[in-house]
Amino acid sequence: MSLNTQILIAAIFGVIFGFILNLFPGTAFLEMSLYGIGVVSSIFIGLLKMLLIPLIFSSIVVGVSNLQAGGQLSRVWKITLACCVTTTTLALILGLSCAHLFEVGKGVDIAMFQDAMAAHQTPDTLTPSSFFTNFIQNTLINPFKAFAEGNVLAVVVFALFIGVALVKGGDKFRTVRKLSQQFFDIMMLMIGWVMKLAPLGIFALLAKLIATEDISVLSRLAEFAAVVTGTTIFHGLVVLPLLLWIFGKMNPMTFFKGTRVALITAFATSSSSATMPLSLKCAQENLGVRPQTAGFVIPLGTQLNMDGTALYEAAAALFIANLMGLDLTLSQQLVVCLTAMIASLGAPGIPSAGMVTMIMVLQSVGLPAEAIAILLPIDRLLDTVRTVVNVQGDMMISVVVDRHTKDLDAPLPNLSNPS
Repeated sequence: MSLNTQILIAAIFGVIFGFILNLFPGTAFLEMSLYGIGVVSSIFIGLLKMLLIPLIFSSIVVGVSNLQAGGQLSRVWKITLACCVTTTTLALILGLSCAHLFEVGKGVDIAMFQDAMAAHQTPDTLTPSSFFTNFIQNTLINPFKAFAEGNVLAVVVFALFIGVALVKGGDKFRTVRKLSQQFFDIMMLMIGWVMKLAPLGIFALLAKLIATEDISVLSRLAEFAAVVTGTTIFHGLVVLPLLLWIFGKMNPMTFFKGTRVALITAFATSSSSATMPLSLKCAQENLGVRPQTAGFVIPLGTQLNMDGTALYEAAAALFIANLMGLDLTLSQQLVVCLTAMIASLGAPGIPSAGMVTMIMVLQSVGLPAEAIAILLPIDRLLDTVRTVVNVQGDMMISVVVDRHTKDLDAPLPNLSNPS
């Protein structure tokens, strides 16, 4: 039985086991089961996170140095950025359009949320200027501090500089480049080992999600949850596959079959970063993306390309405005789009990213920051679907970028045999 099939079966049984656990509230069986699946899920996530920072660093360094040596870095960078902006813009338009179409929030009594709003503590420094200041201060930092704290975006920036410097140094740094390639190969080998635990990890994560999250909170915000989830799924099943077919010349079914492991893991973990090692492996081994392209695009996309997050934030702003009885003008909605796009690009570089950026979007059009308390109870559940779309977008962009740069593929330096 293939690993893909094992993970799919594990996901199904994990959901079923989670619902079974809900039938035994307050029992010793529930406590022991939660403890057991908690240990298994922690080991799986811990292993992925253990490999994450070294993998990102090595993949970016190797990817950038190989692309730069082949004269492709400039074009790859431009196409990647264009793809990120395009998919995020389409997600924002889709989110706002569906929120308008279904008039989410209209007719809902805001009084039921007053207690949550009153108890909510709003973080400080949420103006656009302070947001950018925090972003820069948390990105351009001591690289050893970034490694120790797991600051992914800071590691990406540092690795970009190292990759370019290795090429600029020429033969003088040939040994370092060879070591970087070998270190990256070691990380990919270790990911293969972790993948053997994936079925158990996915089973435990999904069982824990179903057993511990209060799904009943969705009933209070059922319309909003349904619209956001449905719109996000539409973006992932229609918009992104259509772009892949047009610009990447790849059959969407081939794409989904090759990326199934990463997408299921994204759903179970709700973390693009934790899923990144699997995204990288799927793109290279199943989709045929060249290592230097995947190693550059996917880690960068994990930080810069967040379609699902942008869509959610735009729809949430309109939902809260409707809840408050306010009609946002066209210019205000454009501000929401622009702020959500900027926030989704900068989110990974600041602490408590999701909450901070959502508040920034609300405040950009004069909505109260306390209103985020309305969304917090369902945020974890909705985060599963939007993370899947975020991860899907990263792998899709790697396919498109690889296709449009293969025609310029210059022979890359052979690092295994010194001349």
